[in-house]
Amino acid sequence: MIRGYTKAALCALVTLTSTNAFLNTRYSSHPTTTQHKQNSKIILNAEQKKRVVVIGNGMVGQRFMENLLKVAPDASEKVQLATFCEEPRAAYNRVKLTSYFETRDPSVLSMTGEFDDDGKTSWFAENDVELLLNDRAVEMDCSKKTITGKSGKCIDYDVAVMATGSYPFVPPIPGRNRPGVFVYRTIEDLEAMLAYVKDNGVTSAAVIGGGLLGLEAAKAVADMNVESHIIEFAPILMCRQIDQGGHDALVGTIEDLGLKVHCDARTSAFVGSDGTIGDESDAPVSALNFSNEGWDDLPVQMVVVSCGIKPRDELAKLGGLELGQRGGIVVDESLRTSESDVFAIGECALYNNFIYGLIAPGYDMAGVAAKAVAKDLGLIEGDDAEDLPQFTGADLSTKLKLLGCDVASFGVNQPKPDDEDVSDLVWNDPVNRVYRKLIFNKAGTKLRGGILVGDAGDYTTLHRLAMGDDELEESPAFLLTPPSALGGAPKEETVSEDPSSQVCSCNDVTRGTLVSAIQDLGVEGATLAAVKKCTNAGTGCGGCEPLVKNILSAE
Repeated sequence: MIRGYTKAALCALVTLTSTNAFLNTRYSSHPTTTQHKQNSKIILNAEQKKRVVVIGNGMVGQRFMENLLKVAPDASEKVQLATFCEEPRAAYNRVKLTSYFETRDPSVLSMTGEFDDDGKTSWFAENDVELLLNDRAVEMDCSKKTITGKSGKCIDYDVAVMATGSYPFVPPIPGRNRPGVFVYRTIEDLEAMLAYVKDNGVTSAAVIGGGLLGLEAAKAVADMNVESHIIEFAPILMCRQIDQGGHDALVGTIEDLGLKVHCDARTSAFVGSDGTIGDESDAPVSALNFSNEGWDDLPVQMVVVSCGIKPRDELAKLGGLELGQRGGIVVDESLRTSESDVFAIGECALYNNFIYGLIAPGYDMAGVAAKAVAKDLGLIEGDDAEDLPQFTGADLSTKLKLLGCDVASFGVNQPKPDDEDVSDLVWNDPVNRVYRKLIFNKAGTKLRGGILVGDAGDYTTLHRLAMGDDELEESPAFLLTPPSALGGAPKEETVSEDPSSQVCSCNDVTRGTLVSAIQDLGVEGATLAAVKKCTNAGTGCGGCEPLVKNILSAE
């Protein structure tokens, strides 16, 4: 507290200062909300800017702001955006975090352009967005409609958007607080690991978790020239996406690269260099101890925990928002929370008792919430909720390249035991590390889903067939053969000539959008970087980048 000011007075003072800096006339009272939340609407005074505060400047929070500014041509004239960002730099592509090792340049991952020395980009000034770097939001008062940062700065809002994301889940394993135990989430996490490896001569490390995040972390460790052990509690890797056959093919590829895989592992302690297995000392980690019968300790000098996420809902709890029984901010189809003027998107949002941990659903949420907020603020026409898009769940299909291996799953890839309308075909090539399992209806006339490991060159085609309603025009067996088996080497996937064909699922970019952008940019300007920036294709998970390159070359 600054001497001479109470906390409330300081909050009011900082808010006034911030408001004056934006040259906006703010009103002293806010409309109360007593009606059902979906009937709420904030009436816009044409002489005043409404304040939208986004808590969290990650990928989804950034996308929300971009969407809101695009919804109405004059949005920036009527709305003042501000965003809290606890990291030392603005939004960057966390999905591509392992590629940081290629350049050690954060700007390569930036979502809004080159970072300056302060961690900002020109996008924020150009769009009149207040960026509060290194400032985690720590207080939320929904009755006064204020958000306060760790810095003490207090900002009032008309609409708040929770985009706080998630924490890495760290199991309660004794020794988890030892030096040498890290989580894998930010650029700072990677830098801390690199420094620890260098300073402590680390030659062997364990990654706790064999899911999507764990395998990405294992690649990060391998890129540090450190022997990498993948430790997975379940019997197989990526148990939510693939089955035993897919696991076998994936493990073969991973072990060919020199990594070690340990499944069914029951890690009981992170052992210290002094031999302690509990929390009684702060000696650096030196081994993993297992409760599996007959398993010896695994000597490692570093541990990376990457075995899941927990929604960051502590601020929402302080603000009195409704939370799920196991965490997450409860939202409706508009991504509106229990407070009518507060929305939640991304990994912190709980819709229909489910947390969506992939980037594509997060971007969908950002789009839906942006239009709902725009309507509340009077930026777009249409009084009926039916005029607006709604979030009713998301397609969890995914295609990734993990440790150099194509891994994809789509549709109904692991049918439930009581699902009787199922038949499947399997391609298993252990020599070339290729496994494919396609799930059809019992009559074989409809593709329902599948698992692709080692060759996902026709993922887009198969995904489209599974998501559509049309019956198959060819024999199911015709779809099973991997593209690499037809021509010796894996083939680059092609996209239909139909302009409406989807190329980028993360950002819903079609072939027509890409072609138009390439033509507008011209021969000299149509570089891969320019096309990605113009259309957002390839800026999510990156799985579609080869397709974007193919279309660019063809045009």
